[in-house]
Amino acid sequence: MSMSPPPGWYTDPSAPPAQPVERWWDGSAWTEHRRAPEAPHLGQAQPGFGPPQAQTAVQPLPGVSGGGRAKVVALATAGVVLVASIVTGVVLLGEDDGATPQSGPPAPTVSEPLDTPTPTSPTPTTSAPDPDPSTLVDQLNGITIPVPDGWEKADNTVGSDPTVQTPDTYDCPGESGLCRHGTVYSRTSTATDERSPKALAQGDIKDAADRAYDEDAIGREPFDGIASHAKVDEGTVAVAGRSGYFVRWRVRTNTGPGGYVQSLAFPSSLGSEAMVIVRFAIDARAGEGAPPLTDMDKITKGIRPVGGGATSGGVGNSVGATP
Repeated sequence: MSMSPPPGWYTDPSAPPAQPVERWWDGSAWTEHRRAPEAPHLGQAQPGFGPPQAQTAVQPLPGVSGGGRAKVVALATAGVVLVASIVTGVVLLGEDDGATPQSGPPAPTVSEPLDTPTPTSPTPTTSAPDPDPSTLVDQLNGITIPVPDGWEKADNTVGSDPTVQTPDTYDCPGESGLCRHGTVYSRTSTATDERSPKALAQGDIKDAADRAYDEDAIGREPFDGIASHAKVDEGTVAVAGRSGYFVRWRVRTNTGPGGYVQSLAFPSSLGSEAMVIVRFAIDARAGEGAPPLTDMDKITKGIRPVGGGATSGGVGNSVGATP
């Protein structure tokens, strides 16, 4: 229950702070009676709110006699009577509700919540659906990589390289573990200061082959190492609106079918235009679960700069002027 403070002298909320004045509160509204604050303040009112709890006794203005003193005493008496009426009403209400009457001065104007919220267990959070499962965004290098049918984005990758992969796994034919039929991942070239896409792709292809079919990122040999390799193709390619270069090998392994690897190098369109490398690996024997080799060309052609959806590229496309 909310209840107004009793009548009394309180700091006038409309008075300037530098010149405090006490004003009479009649229990429901401010009157025009004011006085200088000669006694310690009984309460501090805030603009826009009623006065806080205060004593019910009213101190008369010093030096006032005769009719003035009589008016003050009359006001004080009326205030005490009003307070007594309020307290009596509260007690009667309490008795009607079956509650125990409370002693002491009335409470300030504060509305207390009726119910205390009961603590509940936290609601389990769920991952938001992927807004665009057909595109992988590499914010660091400023590119997007398409996710063809039969591929998916990798949730967790070794080395935190943004990766597109085939969803199904199989038992590696060499050292125990699980292998995938296809992976594509992007990274910033940091091992060399080389700025030529051709030189960079030609220098990276062996590392890309070793990562895919020799010793993987966690030190296993899923195909018992590489037996041989042969270059299948290489050349200039338009990718993400920039002039790039790719090199593709056919790799034969000591165990299993082996596969194809490709290194694609091109400058980023962001900041200092760092060189970007995209590595591809697709198992041979497409009929046994591996995607078609043409997916390499499809992904290469679909790489875009972030925010540049209209830019195209790919093997066989003409390479325009570098922005």
